[in-house]
Amino acid sequence: MTKPNQRIKQARILRIFRKIHRITGAALFIFFFIVSITALLLGWKKHSNGILMPETYVGTSTDLKQWLPLDSLHTKAIAVLHDSVAPDLSPIIDRIDVRKEKGAVKFIFKDHFWGIQLDGATGKVLHIDKRYSDLIENVHDGSILDWYFNTSNGQIKVIYSSIMGIALLIFTITGFWLWYGPKKMRKSKSRSQ
Repeated sequence: MTKPNQRIKQARILRIFRKIHRITGAALFIFFFIVSITALLLGWKKHSNGILMPETYVGTSTDLKQWLPLDSLHTKAIAVLHDSVAPDLSPIIDRIDVRKEKGAVKFIFKDHFWGIQLDGATGKVLHIDKRYSDLIENVHDGSILDWYFNTSNGQIKVIYSSIMGIALLIFTITGFWLWYGPKKMRKSKSRSQ
């Protein structure tokens, strides 16, 4: 292949990559904006002084032998949720976070973003919090739509994550070529002269 034909081919590839980069960016702009803002917030959640992610409070004992049974703590957490937050909130638990080293147990509820922290040994309420970090995480990975539409198996999250992952891969490849392609063309032009 002659040098001018090679440069024409490189220029054509560069135009194709530029078009793919531009179309992908325009089509997914709002999603990239959301992902970038939520990623920043998630990166800072532990350094937000309890605003985004509640601090873990300290209970009275780290010795599990002195702790109340988990089912008793669970019952207590649901009672606190209904008495202190709202009586009509769902009691379904998403996860139980046992912090032995802090003497605390966190009950995080599935159908809303409330969390209850209890002393593992006494069952005393250590903290009641709205878990904004969980909400932000759900927005970040698209699972907020699964929660909102009550899908059975996280299908929206899988589709959303796949689209965003493929788009980021396309952006990386096309962005690299938009940077490297002109350099390569200049080198081949200088060699041919």
